[in-house]
Amino acid sequence: MRNIIAIVGRPNTGKSTLFNRLTKSKDAIVDETSGVTRDRNYGFGDWNGIEYSVIDTGGYLMDNEDEFNEEIRRQVELAVEESDVILFLVDVKDGVTPMDEDVADLLRKCNKKVLLVVNKVDNIERRNHVAEFYTLGLGELYEISSTNGSGTGELLDAAVDGMSNDLEELPDVPKICVVGRPNVGKSSIINAFIGQDRNIVTPIAGTTRDAIYTRYNQFGFDFLLVDTAGLRKKAKVNENIEFYSVMRSIRAIERSDVCILMLDATAGLESQDLNIFSLAQRNNKGIVIVVNKWDLVEKDTHTTKAFEELIRSKTAPFTDVPIVFTSVLNKQRIFKVMELAKTVYENRGRRISTSKLNDELLTLVKDTNPPPIYKDKRIKIKYITQLPTAYPAFVFFCNLPQYIKDPYKRFVENRMREMFDFTGSPMKLYFREK
Repeated sequence: MRNIIAIVGRPNTGKSTLFNRLTKSKDAIVDETSGVTRDRNYGFGDWNGIEYSVIDTGGYLMDNEDEFNEEIRRQVELAVEESDVILFLVDVKDGVTPMDEDVADLLRKCNKKVLLVVNKVDNIERRNHVAEFYTLGLGELYEISSTNGSGTGELLDAAVDGMSNDLEELPDVPKICVVGRPNVGKSSIINAFIGQDRNIVTPIAGTTRDAIYTRYNQFGFDFLLVDTAGLRKKAKVNENIEFYSVMRSIRAIERSDVCILMLDATAGLESQDLNIFSLAQRNNKGIVIVVNKWDLVEKDTHTTKAFEELIRSKTAPFTDVPIVFTSVLNKQRIFKVMELAKTVYENRGRRISTSKLNDELLTLVKDTNPPPIYKDKRIKIKYITQLPTAYPAFVFFCNLPQYIKDPYKRFVENRMREMFDFTGSPMKLYFREK
């Protein structure tokens, strides 16, 4: 699980630029997702070996600097609740504004680590104006220029100080989380999983102030249920639904092996469902899609086949995901959900020997269906091996990897899924020069 760094502040202080700096600290693990909620940014980074996630809360801050907009208050309060470190970004060119003072009032009352970051300090004259931000009462200042990167090293040193990648030792069983928009039935399905017989449930303390894992061992299943919004009390403020569900989903997804994505059959497939699906996919987690409240849908006008086709058309090109239709209230197909989660967990951890890959798959990509000739160049794939990652990842060594295009990569992935059964698990294919 990565630590979460949230960037807060009024509009136009450079939050998105700082976000890009923090997530590009190590290019190999950057996964910047634009549009997670409207223009919300969510990405990964690491500094001195410490991994973190970064949330840019800028998308919902209104462009009205004359008053402290209620939407800003909600965003800051939610960032305080969900993050480990808060970067409060201000603009040295504008000096201290009333909106800065209002945000600072909120942050002074929280018990989270808050770093006051003065941005756009890129010349001597501006540096002379930095001291006025001490009036915000948030302690030490960090002078940076997110555009050219000056000062960001010292800022990251302070941000990751005290962070750790170490997790509490947990049983080696699947870690399964339930994610989705509010009111789709997450709490109900969690209650259906654990039942009323509390002696089969063992809470295991995690890394935050709340219990995170619940051990379930019954009916042939043994897994850890990752604590999500369904098991935690909701925030006391009425957060924007999209931002609320994404912030909670990030925490849950990063802690899990398999994500059960809950959809509301009566509401249909919404953009936020796809955003959360994308979060799970980009984190390389196994996915099971559960369409809940199916008992409330008019069967004359809707069929499971049509709904499945709609889902797969929206999640393409990653369509190899199990979909189950349930009524959690009526306890319909709950057992099936757990079976699928277990199967996807096994698929995600499947290892294919190098000899089998080269005996069965190399023939396909080398002789039967080789890559198309590109610019009169014949591409030859010579060797395949699986990487030692927690999810399926494979390297194809060839002579001209730069000429292999996405359609061929999708073709190879689809054939691999048919041959080796990776249903429900994202897959990474890398083509490298031999």
